Amino acid sequence: MKSFFVSFLGSLTAFAVLVVLGGVALFGLLFAAAALSEPKSASVTPGSYLVFDLRMNITEAPAQFDDSMFSAALTGTDLPGQYQHRLVVRALHEAAADDRIAGVVIKGSFTPSGFGTSFASLQEIRRALEAVKSAGKPIKAYVEAPDIRDYYIVSVADEISMDPNGGVLMPGLASQPTFYAGAFERFGVGVQTARAGKFKSAIEPYIRQDLSPENREQLQAILDDLWMEMRDEIAAARGKSPDELQALVDRGEAFIAEDVIAHGLVDRLIYLDVFLDEIKEATGRADSSRPFKQVSLRSYVGQISKVAAGVEAEPSVDGDESGRVAVVFAEGVIVGGEGRFDQVGGERYARAIRQLRQDDDVKALVLRVNSPGGSAVASDQILRELSLAAEEMPVVVSMGGYAASGGYWISARGDRIFAEPTTITGSIGVYGMVPNIQELGNDLGLTWDTVKTGTFADAMTMARPKTDDEMALLQRLISSTYDDFLTLVSEGRKLPLEEVSELAEGRVWSGKAAAEIGLVDEIGGLADAIAYAAEMAELDSDVRVTEFPQKRELADAIAEAMNRLQTKVKGPSLMAEVMAPFEELAAEIGQFNDPRGIYARMPLELEL
Repeated sequence: MKSFFVSFLGSLTAFAVLVVLGGVALFGLLFAAAALSEPKSASVTPGSYLVFDLRMNITEAPAQFDDSMFSAALTGTDLPGQYQHRLVVRALHEAAADDRIAGVVIKGSFTPSGFGTSFASLQEIRRALEAVKSAGKPIKAYVEAPDIRDYYIVSVADEISMDPNGGVLMPGLASQPTFYAGAFERFGVGVQTARAGKFKSAIEPYIRQDLSPENREQLQAILDDLWMEMRDEIAAARGKSPDELQALVDRGEAFIAEDVIAHGLVDRLIYLDVFLDEIKEATGRADSSRPFKQVSLRSYVGQISKVAAGVEAEPSVDGDESGRVAVVFAEGVIVGGEGRFDQVGGERYARAIRQLRQDDDVKALVLRVNSPGGSAVASDQILRELSLAAEEMPVVVSMGGYAASGGYWISARGDRIFAEPTTITGSIGVYGMVPNIQELGNDLGLTWDTVKTGTFADAMTMARPKTDDEMALLQRLISSTYDDFLTLVSEGRKLPLEEVSELAEGRVWSGKAAAEIGLVDEIGGLADAIAYAAEMAELDSDVRVTEFPQKRELADAIAEAMNRLQTKVKGPSLMAEVMAPFEELAAEIGQFNDPRGIYARMPLELEL
């Protein structure tokens, strides 16, 4: 027996050493891959085409890490990466003025994730592509099966080529929320709620099995606004009226290759090799074995991405030396505490804004919001620091895909608010949700008993439903927070309280509608907001920019990249697809960490 344990421990030790050595080797490999794949300044051959490969997720905040820097080392596969919206837009504008760039090639399909690649973000990118066209540079696109996001971008091209076996996936927009109330009832989970605002429907999935009339009304209005905005731009680009394009979509004649060619949604059906040969000829390499003269967007971005990243980072030496604009990217659900890297942690963001407003070199602050909201306490922590910053410098808000509920809470006091027509905003309302597992526990043989020193001492327990007095107290807390929300919007937007009350009720608005009713000042993108902030601070237009959040440490990036790579490389199984809604539910519930259980949260993220 002794020899067995000696042998076992020896083997275990050897295994541990191998794991450690393997981990060190893997870490070294990944570190080398990271170093080798950092974006380098582009060496652009005159007459090159900028290759805009859509296989990416476009986020607001600077990339925490790039999946592609690990994928080659681990799998030999070039996985889609993460690109920052601001740098993509800036790269396209610079390409328009760069004499070395002869044109743009667009290919591939977007890989949206989280809150990335929003329609609002794509609108500003599309305008940047139009600037390239206005500079007299051709845009050529090659697609296989573009969806609405892809086609919205490629529709700006002078010529769209498609694989002969391809098709366009553009039937319109639809949203299909999942409702959990029936499952909760079956498993014995009770949910009690309180809310302020008849449109505040974030709690509906937990207490209903279908859409309320109010929620259906606001969802229909949002989808109509988003669809019509994109449909009208696509129709104009392809020489059609909006009604003509709508008729094609509704008749099912805007999908298969033969139809899209017949109706002019695509110009040619050709194979990729033919397309590439034509670009080779256009760049003077028709008889060469080398590829056409090109520079990837990733490489081109490398020459303009030397911007300050993080509160304490050294700013770029380019631009005006008299000061800089700080851009704070509030992207993700707003949660209490520090939050994960993909969340807006109230304490972490409040601390960062405090550091920025105390930095003498920072002359203006731009808050870029891409958030459906979350914790009311965390939202107010951020707003407090923004309000203090506004006493010392201009504070301008730029709304991305989402700036709703808590996302609007932190925006409301901005000196000026910019949004895209397809931004989803508003949702000025509050709710509370308190589950209990009494029935589930009893079914499993669990019971609880209580000793307490006050009427409400066990009010937060999940072991029983809330009493009428406890629910009345929760409703008072909700109503008080809602009144605070209305007041801060009234003061921030300089609107009568009665008018704000009519616009609120938890209703979600498109950016276009929000501009019409005064919740937003101006239609425009992040570049417009930065330029406006610089002007308010009396800085040059070529202003230096500091960004928050900072990039993550390499070790953290590696751990997160490994998790993401594992998911992407394996691919979804049938079981994974079945379990996905429940995993999403668990993750969503895990974000509810407000200390009072009160949330300024948008009704839902639109999965279109």
